[in-house]
Amino acid sequence: MTRLPVMTAGVPLARADMAVIMLHGRGATAADILSLTDHLEQNDLAYVAPQAPGNSWYPNSFLAPLDQNEPALSQALALVDGLIESLATDGVTPERVVLLGFSQGGCLALEYAARHARRYAALVGLSAGLIGPQTVHRNYAGSLIGTPVFLGCGDRDGHIPLERVKESTKVLRGLGGEVTQRIYRGMGHAINDDELAQVRAMLRA
Repeated sequence: MTRLPVMTAGVPLARADMAVIMLHGRGATAADILSLTDHLEQNDLAYVAPQAPGNSWYPNSFLAPLDQNEPALSQALALVDGLIESLATDGVTPERVVLLGFSQGGCLALEYAARHARRYAALVGLSAGLIGPQTVHRNYAGSLIGTPVFLGCGDRDGHIPLERVKESTKVLRGLGGEVTQRIYRGMGHAINDDELAQVRAMLRA
């Protein structure tokens, strides 16, 4: 797999309490998702944001049959896995890693955590859900071991069906995640102040 650019912010890993892997949405950039750090008010963390090739982690809807998003989906999941391994080499083990993504990046974060269920510092999916069509059998192995999870989505989001958010909540709870789900009335495909407040609280905890 081609090595992709990775942008960073915050403190060096050697001085970081935690590392936050930030995954941007379709058509966006690593710089875009890193701009959220201005609102998180946590300066003692290391932020790591990879850049997707062509600004997209996979070509089709996250609801499409899995094979229609291959090989890009597997490559994207492998990229996250490589980042997790690299952070562990630098002394930041998975229980000190937050996986955070918006939109397509949020879907990638949730799917990675479900397929590699273990204790993380936190898992955040903003306008996101697990990947694949309704017919996918979600027989994930492992356990999230009480990982704090936040899922936020608007009820007018044209990209993320609310049923998928609710299904993802159920699956992640079944894997042992401590899931908080918030559905925002009147909100489209966006990130609001309450979501940022929820993330700030998780990072402080």
